[in-house]
Amino acid sequence: MMKPEQPSLIRLARENGEETPDPSPLDLGARVRDLRKSHGWTLEQAARQAGLARSTLSKIENGQMSPTYDALKKLAVGLEISVPQLFTAPKAAQVSGRMTVTKTGAGAAHATATYEHELLAGALTKKAMLPYRARVRARAFDEFDGWVRHDGEEFLYVLTGAIRLITEFYEPVEMKRGDSAYYDASMGHNVVSVSDEDATILWVTSLT
Repeated sequence: MMKPEQPSLIRLARENGEETPDPSPLDLGARVRDLRKSHGWTLEQAARQAGLARSTLSKIENGQMSPTYDALKKLAVGLEISVPQLFTAPKAAQVSGRMTVTKTGAGAAHATATYEHELLAGALTKKAMLPYRARVRARAFDEFDGWVRHDGEEFLYVLTGAIRLITEFYEPVEMKRGDSAYYDASMGHNVVSVSDEDATILWVTSLT
């Protein structure tokens, strides 16, 4: 069977993000200085902690010398980190405070032959995950054009009714209200309703 295109709302959500420029080369001297200051240490205190001469540490921080691997190991031990962390930029500590609320029935609708999706948190762009509610119309695997698969991981929670989760590498699992599953979304997967009424589920898909 042909591999179907990934659900349009997932593709659109991924396209919402802007391209991230290549990161600038890390300034080792500035990194060491920031780490030292995060401990509240003077040059003398940090040098003593690392077993280096004060002048050596000063030259490293000011980019006036390239430390040997032995010096890097001493720095890492003194600063209580691993050597690779000396070359890893710290994550931004800022709090974005982003938030959005989606009222019942107010999400953007994306209907297919097998599912009726309602996109949640649509006001936010560049999301790390895509939450959406789905009404499961399909009743059998052959209603799909093969497996659904896409990058990332996925969480599924049954809201109403009952479903059968069919995956490429596992036996089908019947699930009812309150049941949940977490799985690798690059593995083929399909969901069908097995209750009299169409089941509804909450899906959360990672976008990174």
